[in-house]
Amino acid sequence: MLSLRMWVSKKLVVLVAVATLILLCSAMDATIHAQAVAETAGANSVSAGVTSSMKSPTMPKVPAAGAGSSASGSPHLIASGAPPAEETNRKALESSAGKDPGKLLLRATPVEAQIWVNGKIVGKTPLLLVVAPGKYQIEMRGSRGQTGKRSVDLLPHETRELAVKLDQLYPGRVTAVVH
Repeated sequence: MLSLRMWVSKKLVVLVAVATLILLCSAMDATIHAQAVAETAGANSVSAGVTSSMKSPTMPKVPAAGAGSSASGSPHLIASGAPPAEETNRKALESSAGKDPGKLLLRATPVEAQIWVNGKIVGKTPLLLVVAPGKYQIEMRGSRGQTGKRSVDLLPHETRELAVKLDQLYPGRVTAVVH
């Protein structure tokens, strides 16, 4: 009988401890929940007061279609139906070539460098340009920051090939010199 009482008292101690733990957890949960509700209510009342004192924003008038707008109507997502600038610039150069044009065959190492003629992008290498006779400043820019600049003086009906080895903007390797 004594062992039964000890067993029951041990079980009762464990049961009381578990019940106390459950009671404390539920009380803390209620406190935390109440705190969250109070903070939310306070935030909503402050923001409601601020928004009620603000003037309603006026939206700018944006044209529905045409320059500076896109299919979505947003002025920030400009998707123009116009050709790229390099194509437009190249066509402008070629259209002003006149009756005695010259030809420039432009190549670069490494290949597919961007070509700039007189400060305007015209395409990527290799590229054949039909242009008016005259002096041109050619700049080529590689995809990894390499550059090359040349000046070309083109005569009427002259065909000139310009191959440019692009130079690294920064050295590929840095070595320390110890004195």
